[in-house]
Amino acid sequence: MALITIFTSPKPFTDPHINEIQRNAILSWIALGDEVEVLLLGDEEGLGEFAAEFGIRQIKDIKCNELGTPLVSSLFDTARENSNTELLAYVNADIILLPDFISTSKEMLRQQEKFLLVGQRYDLDITEELNFDGNWKKMIEDELKGGGRLHPPSGSDYFIYTRNVYLKVPDFTIGRAGWDNWFIYHAVTQPWMAIDVTGSITVVHQNHDYSHLPGKKPHYDQPETFENIKLADGRKHMYFLYDVDQRIINLKISKKKYDLNRVLRAIERLIYPSGVDPKGFRWRITLWLIRFRNKMASRK
Repeated sequence: MALITIFTSPKPFTDPHINEIQRNAILSWIALGDEVEVLLLGDEEGLGEFAAEFGIRQIKDIKCNELGTPLVSSLFDTARENSNTELLAYVNADIILLPDFISTSKEMLRQQEKFLLVGQRYDLDITEELNFDGNWKKMIEDELKGGGRLHPPSGSDYFIYTRNVYLKVPDFTIGRAGWDNWFIYHAVTQPWMAIDVTGSITVVHQNHDYSHLPGKKPHYDQPETFENIKLADGRKHMYFLYDVDQRIINLKISKKKYDLNRVLRAIERLIYPSGVDPKGFRWRITLWLIRFRNKMASRK
């Protein structure tokens, strides 16, 4: 019986590289075994053919905005209504998952009734279709050792959650910035746990350009991103992984310690209650501290 339903809203499969990395990602989910059910949402070009090729369930009828971009609320509602697993997971369609995605989720479900699991990803250049027969896990791990880079703790490319949370989600647009930050904010401000699983769950983002977006601009520079921020009630609800208080060590939940970045982030939220300082408060203070430390060291 499946433990978790992984759902996503892929881009069109028309661009050769996007086609390649989306196939890699979704096939890695299937390779996790019978505890995973995959649900593909939307009707982008090439999606139906891909779903039919691998026998993956597709639901075409997803609500979109006036530009045709799927709404996050519709994706999450559709996934809940068309699944019966204890856990749900939204995962971006360019993310490769490894078996620790299942083992960690299963252990957290044993410990908690309600939660959100989020974490950082590894960025990796992959330029070919991968083979998920044999010891594919070691193949990915070897690739990461050779060229993987841990992405900064900004938003998240995946959300693992129990089906009794996120029952009402604003009409954010998928694939644009802001909505993932609101998801972190929402979890942090609830009585149930938001848990940073960086280090316990390895997810691999396959690098790509932004040619699929209007004007070929990054997602954070799109009008739909500004609408997402408005729906989130402003930048004050743009939370990051720094704002998540819990983490996992040896499959046990523990309180995060306050390192420099978390302290600066807390100060940033205090000084700029309306949102994140666009001039980069945290990084300016960090630079000042480094210069001050170097100056003191030079006097010794």
